[in-house]
Amino acid sequence: MKILKRILFGLLIIIAFAALLLITPRVWSAMNPDNPPIGYHFSIPGYMALGVGLERIIDNNPVITSDIEEIKDVEYKNINGKSLQLDIFRPKNSVKPPPLLVFIHGGSWSQGKRSDYLVYTVAFAKKGYMTASISYRLLKDGFYPACVEDVTDAVQWLFKNGNNYGYDPDRIALIGGSAGAHLALLAAYGWKKPNVSGDTTTIVQANHRIKAVVDIYGPIDFTTDYARNQPLITRFLNHTYEEMPALYKEASPIQYVNKNNPPTMILHGTSDELVPVSQSDQLKARLDSAGVPNVYYKVPFWPHAMDVVQRVNDYSQLKMNDFFDRYLK
Repeated sequence: MKILKRILFGLLIIIAFAALLLITPRVWSAMNPDNPPIGYHFSIPGYMALGVGLERIIDNNPVITSDIEEIKDVEYKNINGKSLQLDIFRPKNSVKPPPLLVFIHGGSWSQGKRSDYLVYTVAFAKKGYMTASISYRLLKDGFYPACVEDVTDAVQWLFKNGNNYGYDPDRIALIGGSAGAHLALLAAYGWKKPNVSGDTTTIVQANHRIKAVVDIYGPIDFTTDYARNQPLITRFLNHTYEEMPALYKEASPIQYVNKNNPPTMILHGTSDELVPVSQSDQLKARLDSAGVPNVYYKVPFWPHAMDVVQRVNDYSQLKMNDFFDRYLK
């Protein structure tokens, strides 16, 4: 009987500890609403919080209300018979051409689709921005620099077509998550197609530039020990670091940081094991050194892809909205 009581008492202690572990992030955040939401650090308590309803996953298919016009499957480029397209979400009540927010999905450069960011494109269109999400070639269609070329070509197309769709081409921001953040930063910071001789600056490039960029847990320096040994990056570049170290440098957004870069916002979870938060720390330090306006939000104890959780997504949208209010309006 004593053994049974001890077992039951031990189970109660475990249950009480687990409950405390689960509710602490929510209680702390409720008591500190102006601070970033606290996460769970480990995967198991995170999944448990979702399972018991303490956390919710975002709605990946939000309702597109009648005040938003959806323009789907607009081709911005056709390469080798493959149509690359974008979707546009336009608020119907715009009095003057609004800024354009361009969202670039992640997926390790090998998967994902532009509709993955409907949670953002629809929400920000409701706030009065015009939004777009773009597709690009995935690894099955070509290694680096194929997808980077596509994103920079999409940007050029968007610079040219503001009058056709009703947005202001002088107020365009790029936003990406993970691999999409890597592509957004390269396009915003001035990556040029390799092996192109002479001055590649066009009239469009001379007249327009990206106004702001948002990096959500993106990799920014492929020359670090982490990146050199990361299979996803090795696959993306189709070479090991030992084979082509210059390629790893060329594909790193941090190599393009200079005083002329657009204002940058960074969001990163401190428990990210796929893209270490040190990557964003490096970018922050380099931007500060170059004198580039930037804001950096470390979100405590959240892993990679943290913004699929509604509480983190709400925080991310709030901070992005503040950032856009400052640099796009």
